[in-house]
Amino acid sequence: MSKIPRPHQSLMERPGILAFILLLPTAIIIFGLLVFPMCSSLAISLTKMDLLNPASAKEFVGLGNYIEALKNPMFWMTFGKTWYFALLTVSIETALGLSIALILNQNFKGRGFVRGLIILPWALPYVVNGIMWKWIFDANYGAFNALLNQIGLLKSYQIWLGNPIAAFHIVIFANIWKETPVAILLILAALQSVPKELYEAATVDGATGLQCLRKVVIPMLKPVIMVVLVLKTIWALKEFDLIYVMTKGGPADATNVLTYYIYQNTFKFLKFGYGSALAYILTLAATILVMVYVKNLLTEQELES
Repeated sequence: MSKIPRPHQSLMERPGILAFILLLPTAIIIFGLLVFPMCSSLAISLTKMDLLNPASAKEFVGLGNYIEALKNPMFWMTFGKTWYFALLTVSIETALGLSIALILNQNFKGRGFVRGLIILPWALPYVVNGIMWKWIFDANYGAFNALLNQIGLLKSYQIWLGNPIAAFHIVIFANIWKETPVAILLILAALQSVPKELYEAATVDGATGLQCLRKVVIPMLKPVIMVVLVLKTIWALKEFDLIYVMTKGGPADATNVLTYYIYQNTFKFLKFGYGSALAYILTLAATILVMVYVKNLLTEQELES
């Protein structure tokens, strides 16, 4: 007796093929927008690609650009300023985010309005934020000079953005003002998920407000705090818009962080090979720091979950 031929299976009966077909467009987009540019820039970082010297465009130097960067005092100066900027902004933004989120988690009149108001600084475009703070600290008509003059703390207007130390910390302040709302929102959302029974149990056991914060709230918020630290660190290390708009790395390279140094070498001096190497050094440093965060802030059980 002959076998009855089996009809061809439809795509719905072949989940592997169907999944491949559905994921293919996304995979092509990711490859074109992420994988290919990364591989290309990595290849460029291994060459002495300098558009001011076209003859060197295809000269392979291996790790020469990386070695040149590590020997360059200017690199280490910008690298140090970058980490100082990141350390100060991330620590202050996280502390402020936790403190303000704890306040906004309480019941008080107008809480919804205040919560909506908190998001406004973050909603501003980065360029608008930079221009706004540049005008506030302007030497001729800035609001900050006018305020200090009106209350008698200044007799003459100061060039705040012309002072190396003041300019760098003004940029840090502007970054904190804009980026803190993100930390507030993330931590506040996590606080909403903490069961009230935990607070009540801690209160019944005689825990004070500070003890409740340390023993109940902080342990529950550890995964969210880790996310805040990772995001804030990455954003701080790649900060460029604010510095470009407010100071352009000045005065006297006082605000010249690594991202602006990369911009200078890549797009002003047209050293694409050296600029790509600098970008990968920054990426590697950020990756190592994120791994340190994850290892020290999360337990094995939290990592597995």
